[in-house]
Amino acid sequence: MIFKILRPKMALLFLVLSSSIFAQKDFQGKAYYESKTTVDMSNFGGRDMSEERKKEMTARMKNALEKTFILTFNQSESIYEEEERLGAPGDGRSMRFGMIGGSGGNQYKNIKTQEISQSQDIFGKQFLIKDSLQTFNWKITGETKTIGKYMCFKAEAIIPKTGIDIRDFRRTPRDGEKSNGSQDTKKENQKESVQDLLITAWYTPQIPVNLGPDKYWGLPGLILEISADNTTILCSKIVINPSEKVKIKAPTKGKEVTQAEFDKISKAKMEEMREMRRDRGGRGGGGRR
Repeated sequence: MIFKILRPKMALLFLVLSSSIFAQKDFQGKAYYESKTTVDMSNFGGRDMSEERKKEMTARMKNALEKTFILTFNQSESIYEEEERLGAPGDGRSMRFGMIGGSGGNQYKNIKTQEISQSQDIFGKQFLIKDSLQTFNWKITGETKTIGKYMCFKAEAIIPKTGIDIRDFRRTPRDGEKSNGSQDTKKENQKESVQDLLITAWYTPQIPVNLGPDKYWGLPGLILEISADNTTILCSKIVINPSEKVKIKAPTKGKEVTQAEFDKISKAKMEEMREMRRDRGGRGGGGRR
């Protein structure tokens, strides 16, 4: 009980003692995040796909949607980049899924100028997405938990659902086929029609910067964990003032577009791919005996 009373005071004392570190002109930090996205594969491929094939596709999808990112930050800027890893032989299909659902290249945020920019390669074409930082109307709940050695506070926000969704790549019924009309299918369709997402964040005031992984920011401390829809991003390691400093700068290569323009291009490409799959399926079905 005494420990519970002293704990907030100890955290406050830590903040006072460490404030000089974060106020340094050349201050820099690195946070390592593990990102995991889950996808329901039960309807992927329909009845034409064997269970063995579904398991193989699930394994490839899992490999493509589990990634490690590094957030390099100072008091007002950050660069968020995927950590490079070696691909397994024959991993081309996982790479394809990564292009559909991945986060693309380096992402730069600047909370002073309120700008965000990101290089993004989609199906062989490079874009430079430049826009204003998204606003999050965070509500701090009062709940706390510890992540590593850091005391974290919970915050929530509701945002509109945007961007490309990997679940849209699942098989759609061919001409002449009907949905089974099950309650599970109806519930899934209702779930995917929701246009708002609940975002849950855990941030630590022990690192007093208003930044976080991916597009997230705006809390009185570094965001160490984010849960949004079917994706969770969790910090696994933090290095304050690493021996080798990195120059934080915005990407510059690619055709410049806004986030809304890029989302429109992505969705159009997704529809094009879905039509191509349907056409191949139709031809394949008529040519086999």
